[in-house]
Amino acid sequence: MNNSSFVDLGLAEPLLRSLRDAGYETPTPIQAKAIPHLLDDHDLIGIAQTGTGKTAAFSLPILQHLSEDRVPLPAKGVRALVLAPTRELALQIFDNVTRLSKHLKLRHAVIFGGVGQNPQAQAIARGIDVLVATPGRLIDLMGQGLVRLDTVTHLVLDEADRMLDMGFIRDVRKILAKLPEQRQSMLFSATMPAEVAKLARDMLWEPMRVEVTPEIVTVEAIEQHVFHVGTSDKRQLLEKLLGDPALARVVVFTRTKHGANRLAGQLVKSGFSADAIHGNKSQNARQRALAAFKSGECRILVATDLFARGIDVAEVTHVVNFDLPNEPESYVHRIGRTGRAGRTGIALAFCDPSERGHLAAIEKLTRVRLAVAASPIQASSPARTEIRPAARPARRPQPRPRAA
Repeated sequence: MNNSSFVDLGLAEPLLRSLRDAGYETPTPIQAKAIPHLLDDHDLIGIAQTGTGKTAAFSLPILQHLSEDRVPLPAKGVRALVLAPTRELALQIFDNVTRLSKHLKLRHAVIFGGVGQNPQAQAIARGIDVLVATPGRLIDLMGQGLVRLDTVTHLVLDEADRMLDMGFIRDVRKILAKLPEQRQSMLFSATMPAEVAKLARDMLWEPMRVEVTPEIVTVEAIEQHVFHVGTSDKRQLLEKLLGDPALARVVVFTRTKHGANRLAGQLVKSGFSADAIHGNKSQNARQRALAAFKSGECRILVATDLFARGIDVAEVTHVVNFDLPNEPESYVHRIGRTGRAGRTGIALAFCDPSERGHLAAIEKLTRVRLAVAASPIQASSPARTEIRPAARPARRPQPRPRAA
């Protein structure tokens, strides 16, 4: 079968209308591979990062199944459950479900910690078709008898490796124990550590496996450069580079929350529009920062690794690794904020002498030697061609699909 269009994938007309309304034109590779299996009721393992379109890959078949199989829901009942590790990712999934179900009469809600639970409990009270949840808040509501999971027919575990990193696997297993055995289940993960593989074996039945490798994103869609610079010169280098208007929407990654706060504050003092996003900020503050960045009101978002996969913003022009990550896989997730779904992007890495081992590990994992860029704070006439292409020849001429 030719799966070059959403029509070819076998999706119902109301979903095709929603896709057209939202500007989706052609399926991404994960969508073309996963949707037929899911429409045929298979369980599925998807190896893919955010930015590949995986949210639509699992949402569209679920929405089609739910709309075709109308059943009365008991109070507090749930039909499809999507588990996400962070509030930001949960909100993004919920936004996608809302857009894709525009022409379907389905109820959906999102629940997460850090905010009052009463509005969330009220949203579930009459029963819900699609519930997007973080594990901690869901377990809280389960413990109070405010949600029941014995009606679940579809389960999605998104970013399972991040669930593991954040210590949620035990909570996930508690939730799984409350679900019916007869269900369709999907697990998505960028990597497959041993404990995630064991979880997949326990929760899936004869799953199909679909893989979109991160190397494709890293090598083909993103131009990568490294600046060798002393630790004390990193901020001066960043501010010098930010003087170039080509750095229009920038995500800067630091190793620590304190470092993110300090750097964002210093950038603001220097006249740049910047904000920080990390786990110590309140939920409202994080949502405000992300909204300002999405709208273009904030040009620079300084983030920690916890949010490397949670920032799903179109047209991020540059990612700056102010501090190189300890784990090379984190580098792949960080730079994946740019060059998404057919777009090109630029990733800049600042490497001080103590980080050279991290750089070697990154180059080994990605199989790419980062181009060494001349530092404009050392050279009298900085060469802009070191950090941005003259004509962007890598931009593809076909329509640019949106990642979900």
